[in-house]
Amino acid sequence: MAGLTFEQFSEGQTFEHELTRTVTEADNMLFSNMTMNPQPLHIDHHFSAGTEWGKPLVNSLFTLGLVIGLSVQDTTLGTTIGNLGMSDTIFPAPVFHGDTIRVTTEVAALRPSKSKPDRGIVDFIHRGFNQDGVLVCQCRRQAMMRRSDG
Repeated sequence: MAGLTFEQFSEGQTFEHELTRTVTEADNMLFSNMTMNPQPLHIDHHFSAGTEWGKPLVNSLFTLGLVIGLSVQDTTLGTTIGNLGMSDTIFPAPVFHGDTIRVTTEVAALRPSKSKPDRGIVDFIHRGFNQDGVLVCQCRRQAMMRRSDG
């Protein structure tokens, strides 16, 4: 597996993920429709033209999923048992159709599981930036990870 096991992470470790992704109008429309989110700010060009943004905003939950998804290949592919939670999520700047997102991940904390010796918990801080280097999303995620020595 490409993902790392619990023992391969260290506090303060930072990943600059090579994969990037340009967000399309189709991405935004499909995600908004699949999640039953009729917010016109995401799906209605005419409505959005009259807002302070002047155009549709990409659905923030799509942005969050993309930011975490872009981190998977370098960190957790095949070695995650499950996500335990996400907290401290912020969207300090909007994402628009055509923006390209790049991601960094920092290991904020880690601890072995007290009840299951085959796993540990890693706290990741994921940060997503647009093509201009502007922070558009940040999230702290707790993931249960496989141990190689468990």
